Amino acid sequence: MTERKTKTKSAERNRLTGRVRRYAQVGTAVGGAAARLAGKRFLGLPLDSARHASDLKIALGGLKGPLMKVAQLLSTIPDALPEEYAAELAGLQSNAPSMGWNFVKRRMAAELGPDWQARFKSFEPEAAAAASLGQVHRAVSKEGRLLACKLQYPDMPSAVEADIGQLKLILALYGRYDRSIDSANIHAEIAARLREELDYRREAKHMLLYGAMLGGEKQVHVPVPVPALSTDRLLTMGWLEGRPLKTFLADKPDIALRNKVALAMFQAWYAPFYGFGVIHGDPHLGNYTVRDDGSVNLLDFGCIRIFPPKFVAGVIDLYRALETGNRKLAVSAYENWGFEGLTPEIIDVLNRWAAFVYGPLLEDRSRLIQETGAGSYGREVAQEVHAELRRLGPVKPPREFLLMDRAAVGLGSVFLHLKAEVNWHRLFHGLIEDFDVKTLGKRQAKALQAAGLQATE
Repeated sequence: MTERKTKTKSAERNRLTGRVRRYAQVGTAVGGAAARLAGKRFLGLPLDSARHASDLKIALGGLKGPLMKVAQLLSTIPDALPEEYAAELAGLQSNAPSMGWNFVKRRMAAELGPDWQARFKSFEPEAAAAASLGQVHRAVSKEGRLLACKLQYPDMPSAVEADIGQLKLILALYGRYDRSIDSANIHAEIAARLREELDYRREAKHMLLYGAMLGGEKQVHVPVPVPALSTDRLLTMGWLEGRPLKTFLADKPDIALRNKVALAMFQAWYAPFYGFGVIHGDPHLGNYTVRDDGSVNLLDFGCIRIFPPKFVAGVIDLYRALETGNRKLAVSAYENWGFEGLTPEIIDVLNRWAAFVYGPLLEDRSRLIQETGAGSYGREVAQEVHAELRRLGPVKPPREFLLMDRAAVGLGSVFLHLKAEVNWHRLFHGLIEDFDVKTLGKRQAKALQAAGLQATE
């Protein structure tokens, strides 16, 4: 029995038939939509963009898997998509269609055995949440503990490998249209993170890591995994009660409570980064909920990035460079990050984007995260920067930069929705005041070892 189960899991990791089927699904669902979009862009043909964006969301939501994760990523990056597309694809983050009860019973039996239901006091048939790679069910343990069971969809390893190949083609085609960014490292980084997200045992380690890193943060809550009810493709953890941000905002909370949520979000993302060199690379709305007291629950730990200490030092160096007008230090920071192909003109353009991202941190006063412009966070600045890079590029951003930049933009969007008025400068300085790269390295190594992770992962 054990041998057969091992062979089955091994086969599922990367089945050729699974890949072929996935290619067919992707081609059927997205091919026509892509052709219509290309027609509008290159031939000037009319297209109802809002309807096309809605159709694309439905197609990707039905496919599940990594393409939907990529859609989520694109929806959070300013200027990556027209506004109507970003708005539609953002809906994939927490409203993906779920799989039915018969599917759930088969998948649970495959993970925990045919008597799996006897291991719970109760297990809700309807998914409480559904996302790109799996769905979550409420359950109650035999001891009466509230649980969340995250169950991976079938054949996801095959889908990931197929979609990684498709993504490379998509980025290459886009590169012919927009030559401002060399996408090689972007593809490599997304591919690595997607493969990691399939490993639920690794995600459980990430959860333990975040529980330790944020143990002193009373306004941030991290679930505790339940190893006895978890496998490679089933992650069971304690249930954390909270509301999505949009539901929280619908009740029109006062500025004090909105600011409290913003402070919790800032600490949840940046205390681990500046204290341990670790960041949660996926700040979309489905990955956290808000409690009535303004504290925050972190719910998903599949997309976690561990940075070399020198990268964190480079982030701080760039802030110091902007603070003091030290151009040489800014260049050194970009080079330490791993940027290639830099010229004085490109550095000027990158500094313009950096000045926007670091802007709220440079002013010692309470303020909105974005006080000028309208629409999505950073969209207007990104449009200007992309136009200049298109003229001067291409630029090859380092792999590490992708998730760091995404976190900054994603959190900026959250703070924009909250209309939070916070002294970002003092928050930031509280995290970097005693920064030392060697101390960070030692602290990181100790935390990763305790969680069963390695700095090179």
